[in-house]
Amino acid sequence: MIALASDHGGYGLKQEIKKHLEERGLEYKDYGCYSEESCDYPDFAHKAAHAVAQGECECGILICGTGIGISIAANKVPGIRAALCHDCFSAAATKEHNNANMLAMGARVIGPGLALKIVDTFLDTPFSNDERHVRRIGKIEEI
Repeated sequence: MIALASDHGGYGLKQEIKKHLEERGLEYKDYGCYSEESCDYPDFAHKAAHAVAQGECECGILICGTGIGISIAANKVPGIRAALCHDCFSAAATKEHNNANMLAMGARVIGPGLALKIVDTFLDTPFSNDERHVRRIGKIEEI
């Protein structure tokens, strides 16, 4: 199960991502927002991040205007490693090296075509399990 969340700035792109996930046969849960009416991204980032941290969802996708605020909010939840990615290289690297469990993107930064490629890269790239990366993630978790 994939946790989805956005604010009003990311709502439209989240709708595109939902269609894409359905086409891939992947299950998701939408933690809001549910319209383009102005709202506060931390409210929805926290709901989705807690679902991932508590194991209700395997990973998450977050969208706001820039992706910055929603990723900062999600990273306040212990156990969350949300990565802001606007290219496929970063999406692959954050899964391989950081075992990121949440992807953040900015709907005002990238278009839906690239966003869907980033989503696929993030979801399809496995963690490397290299000792150095496991060690580094352990240090992050200690902080």
